[in-house]
Amino acid sequence: MTTTSFDELATRILHGGAATEADALAVLRASDDDLMSVVAAAGRLRRAHFGNTVKVNYLVNLKSGLCPENCNYCSQALGSEAPILKYSWLSKDETLEQAGAGLRGGATRVCMVSSGRGPSNRDIDRVVEMTEALKEEYDGVEVCACLGLLKDGQAERLKAAGVDAYNHNINTAESHHDNIVQTHTYDDRVDTIGRAKGAGLSPCSGLIAGLGETDEQLVEALFALKALDTDSIPVNFLMPFDGTPYQNTWELAPIRCVLILAMARFVCPDKEIRIAGGREMHLRSLQATALQVANSLFLGDYLTSEGQDAQADIAMIRDNGFVILGAEDAFEEPAVEHDPAIRRRGAGTEVAANA
Repeated sequence: MTTTSFDELATRILHGGAATEADALAVLRASDDDLMSVVAAAGRLRRAHFGNTVKVNYLVNLKSGLCPENCNYCSQALGSEAPILKYSWLSKDETLEQAGAGLRGGATRVCMVSSGRGPSNRDIDRVVEMTEALKEEYDGVEVCACLGLLKDGQAERLKAAGVDAYNHNINTAESHHDNIVQTHTYDDRVDTIGRAKGAGLSPCSGLIAGLGETDEQLVEALFALKALDTDSIPVNFLMPFDGTPYQNTWELAPIRCVLILAMARFVCPDKEIRIAGGREMHLRSLQATALQVANSLFLGDYLTSEGQDAQADIAMIRDNGFVILGAEDAFEEPAVEHDPAIRRRGAGTEVAANA
């Protein structure tokens, strides 16, 4: 596909057409020289549907580790020896404190996550109480729950309590699923997304890139998410924790990650494309470029790993001409200016140069 073709693809989609699997593969396999042409074309779709807004989400890990599932990529999984924090359920007050930090920092959606196969009815009671308290204390806050596989009636209870969305990622293509987890099936995951949608919760489901999948399987996963009609698509990049089967697995480069996000935009032009776990590690200096095609990110830390400084995230959003969705006036005041740091190393000193 030529530079002109990427732009023509965007035009076709804007006029009501749709990307094909061949189109998606062509985007994913674009040359490094074509990167900015791909970004510019995908950026047209992003701007058409989301303007200059960025949705800022904040994760609260309600229960960490101690999971009976064997998802090979996960630091919380059965058999993982990753040295992560492990604890049982946070209290309501602890949850409010953690969520409040994210909301004060600029987030407008709180994503409450717990490890495990799926919630018990007592677990649902806890999340209902937490959700009601959050909604009472923070006007306009959105709540997304991510609690694992749902059983009958649980999605309806979450909806009645005020939960807005439910996250359950398919993670990878159906044809690759059994290579990364064996304690539940791909159909189990799809079933939970259906339960969330059926209860009126906004479905949130995405993928993890870098799990040994082929280009074709990345395309397969994205078209599956399109068919599921998920409202938001978190795109995670594998974080190869020591102590997991995927330790020392490094398949991703920054340009590759941008192309994956751009492919998601072409395939699902009107959906929230969220840059999720691993962005700092894999996108590195291209994080801001990625925001030209994606329109959502997580602020601060992830479930078991630390993220970029939250204020650096906010500065990145501001510096690139974006505003936070739901807090469009947050950047009315000018950015804080920093005096130049006087050089006291290198030439003319006995201190080592910054090189």
